Amino acid sequence: MQDQLEESTGRNVNPRYSTYFRTLILFAAAGTLANAVNWDAPWQSDKLVITGSALFIIAYTALAQFILYKTGDKKALKTRRCLSFLDTVLIGITISLADFSMLPSLLLVTMVQLNALTGGGGGRAWFEHNTGLLVGVVIGYLMHEPSLLVSADLTISTVSLICILAYLCAYAFFTHRQIGQLKEANHSLMVEQRVSKVRSYKLSKYLPQKLWRSVTTGDEEALVTQRKLLTVFFSDIKDFSQLTEELEAETFTQLLNNYLSEMARIAGQYGGTIDKFIGDAVMVVFGDDESKGPKSDALRCVAMALAMRKRVREMKQEWYNKGISRPLQVRMGINTGYCTVGIFGTANYQSYTVMGTHVNLASRLEGAAQPGEILISHETWAMIKHTVMCRDKGHITVKGISTPVKVYQVTDLRKNLGGQQSYLEEHAPGFSMHLDLDKIRNYDKEKVLQSLQKAASNLKSKVII
Repeated sequence: MQDQLEESTGRNVNPRYSTYFRTLILFAAAGTLANAVNWDAPWQSDKLVITGSALFIIAYTALAQFILYKTGDKKALKTRRCLSFLDTVLIGITISLADFSMLPSLLLVTMVQLNALTGGGGGRAWFEHNTGLLVGVVIGYLMHEPSLLVSADLTISTVSLICILAYLCAYAFFTHRQIGQLKEANHSLMVEQRVSKVRSYKLSKYLPQKLWRSVTTGDEEALVTQRKLLTVFFSDIKDFSQLTEELEAETFTQLLNNYLSEMARIAGQYGGTIDKFIGDAVMVVFGDDESKGPKSDALRCVAMALAMRKRVREMKQEWYNKGISRPLQVRMGINTGYCTVGIFGTANYQSYTVMGTHVNLASRLEGAAQPGEILISHETWAMIKHTVMCRDKGHITVKGISTPVKVYQVTDLRKNLGGQQSYLEEHAPGFSMHLDLDKIRNYDKEKVLQSLQKAASNLKSKVII
């Protein structure tokens, strides 16, 4: 009967426990029958039936163990359920043959219910256990018409009482073992979950967010190759190869990682998806993951490029302060159009990326841009022209496209132009200034004004030949 625990909980129960519980409950039944026999009376049919039933129960206990031993793993659960049903039938027969003696009957029924409710979970197993019990009572009634005298003689129920106590102790020990195993399994599961979260977090650094979410959630449909209207951004550092030759490996690695980290941070702020890093080059896509519409995607991409350009100018001064004479200059290109999004590669190596003519055009625009310049295509300009000030640069010829391409140079957001612009930048030999009003804190305002006044005073008093 205890084998129902395996089916209801999904855990593998040690077969030895099943044997222990079956032995105890059936021995309790056999002992009840043995004590119900009046050994001083002559051997009559009732005495033979009760004695034979007790001996059969003992033999059945050994036979059940032999059957379980010979049963294969595939049929083990079904066999145990059948034996559990037979167990309850024998207990029902015992109750009838014992003339429904109150205390033994209550103890035996209690053991059956305990197995049914704790092992079978109160469902099908409970029904099977109680059905077997009723069938056994009927069979026992047909074998031996009971006297139906209510008796609570402790002499009759001594063996049953000993077996039920042993059964409860064994069940308590089994439950304690199961709880301990569950605690260990739960602890191991929590450790595995923490390790999986750490690994998942590390993996997220190497995969696009959409791909990472699809892998972790099992949503493979999100990775189906499809055509989408995207805005694609490319950027790279001018004279990057010369920079690698001039700097030590550790210094170069630190500077490059810092630069890429800043670009990735800004891309994340504007909702862009970093498709890949190619050396110093950065490819960002808008519209594939959580698109807010083509116009919004294009505007966010251009706003991101402006924020990157501003940060690059700040980093340029930081590099200069670290003794790097070669200036940090970045070129950027943006294009909008339908691209193919999906997984590309071989059976052994695959990559989730964006491909198509419009991706190539964005890369060509970046290559055609001057240092510090942001070039956009006509398709992108048409979506952001009312919000971003651009300068028409006419048509250019790019590799891979037969017809000239109309391009525009991004100046700034219209709200930042005019007398209320929040960002000012000026460069000249011996002079460099970056003024970002949005970042100046109130308690630094006087300090900044004093520095500007002091610089202006020194410049006015300086005689320049």
